Amino acid sequence: MRQATMTSPGVIEFGEVSAPSAGPGQVLMRIQRIGVCGTDVHVNHGKHPFTKYPVVQGHEFSAVVEAVGEGVTGIKPGMKVTARPQLVCGECRACRRGQYNICENLRVRGFQAPGVAQDLFATEADKVVVLPDSFTPEQGAFVEPVAVAVHSTGRAGNLAGRSVVVMGAGPIGNFVAQSCRCRGARRVLITDLSSYRLDVAREVGIEAVSNAGRESLADAAERAFDGEGFDLAMEAAGSEEAMNQAIRAIDKGGTIVVLGVFAAMPRIDMARVGEHEISIVGTLMYKHEDYLQAVEWIASGHIKTEPLISKHFAFEDYLLAYRYIDEQGDRSMKVFVDLW
Repeated sequence: MRQATMTSPGVIEFGEVSAPSAGPGQVLMRIQRIGVCGTDVHVNHGKHPFTKYPVVQGHEFSAVVEAVGEGVTGIKPGMKVTARPQLVCGECRACRRGQYNICENLRVRGFQAPGVAQDLFATEADKVVVLPDSFTPEQGAFVEPVAVAVHSTGRAGNLAGRSVVVMGAGPIGNFVAQSCRCRGARRVLITDLSSYRLDVAREVGIEAVSNAGRESLADAAERAFDGEGFDLAMEAAGSEEAMNQAIRAIDKGGTIVVLGVFAAMPRIDMARVGEHEISIVGTLMYKHEDYLQAVEWIASGHIKTEPLISKHFAFEDYLLAYRYIDEQGDRSMKVFVDLW
């Protein structure tokens, strides 16, 4: 079977390797689509601190079941599926508390463990999520980033009736904004420096948008929320300035959930955080139930994915996908690599 390996930053080599089989308790999947995310781009640029080369990438994907191993029930050949890419120890304190998404020994496929950039891939059945027959391959590959949004918005508490600011309108920020609506938020404002990404946000139904390069967050919130303020911000930009704007503009007693990946340690106004009793909440990846909720919201149409599709590349053109992302910059949302 074909396999793509990133041997060093910006270098992908293709080879023929032996196909895996489905061992006991495992599912063998034929990979259809692989979504390229911002973290993958960091690996391509040699800037991911926890990835060594060579590495087989691919962690957000869709597939069709090829075979199942002994003892697997409820999953059959021909079913549409995806799977969580987390490898956890099950023994550390976090795992014992049920917080395996922050396992002390966490490894993620495509980064610290081999990913799915090959024709066939075997994984444990308890990581597999069956998709509706109606799902397109692209929707299946979108489940992983939507699950990130599901989990992070769940970390924010009850959203019913609340006004929420989402900072960053890339794919994750877009799905976070949509997930806030799914959780009952009354009004959602999304901000970004990219007019293109804000246009995509409007296309999925997020009407209140603000270009952070032209309008302060305080002014945008005043306009979007009719002067009533907001007590929840979802930081999906990974920006020191965005964090400080949120700290300055959010209501006293508000909560900031941090999704963004920061390239450098940010300096933020901790004095104001303390004096205003602002809660800063971290969030990482997802759990299995977040995958299931992501599938439900996509299937119901409550989360729209098609407007985020930027371009498809053939498997053999994997590296061209990265070049396209680099060239397009903030005019690219989600790029897919097609295996078939």
